[in-house]
Amino acid sequence: MHKLTIEELHRISAEEFQAAQKLPVVVVLDNVRSMHNIGSVFRTADAFRVARICLCGITACPPNNEIHKTALGAEDSVAWKYYESTLQAISDLRREGYYIYCIEQVAESTKLDALLVPPQQKLALVFGHEVKGVDAAVANACDAALEIQQLGTKHSLNVSVSAGIVLWEFARQLQYTKL
Repeated sequence: MHKLTIEELHRISAEEFQAAQKLPVVVVLDNVRSMHNIGSVFRTADAFRVARICLCGITACPPNNEIHKTALGAEDSVAWKYYESTLQAISDLRREGYYIYCIEQVAESTKLDALLVPPQQKLALVFGHEVKGVDAAVANACDAALEIQQLGTKHSLNVSVSAGIVLWEFARQLQYTKL
């Protein structure tokens, strides 16, 4: 088995990434406290060519060495904007025509594996605090909730793991229709 080199992978530069067509998906981080989780989300957003990230509340912003440790430069390729309030980010996204999902365990949630991602809709995905999840007021401001079905004893996944799973599914369903 031959492990591919960076050259053989034909990766685009940060400048090419910024000019490239993106998935119609925005990630919203609602008070995510771990800079390693923030960096990991940046790296995953880069991998799936997400349009941008909204960093809200206590969520740290680049440039930051702790974010860079896991982002590995993705904080320079993926567009981002800081909001003092996640509700303000949601309000702005709604005005821009986004349909907004929170990733949270609520009574009305749709299981991720049952979702058919609407291909012509701009979409935002709200991920919450590592312990508290998505704030209740933020969840109530969203259009719908998605839940990753779990079978173990723990009731939640790490926020960066959740972002990876959800973004993979959205990219899988949208990549051939949008890029």
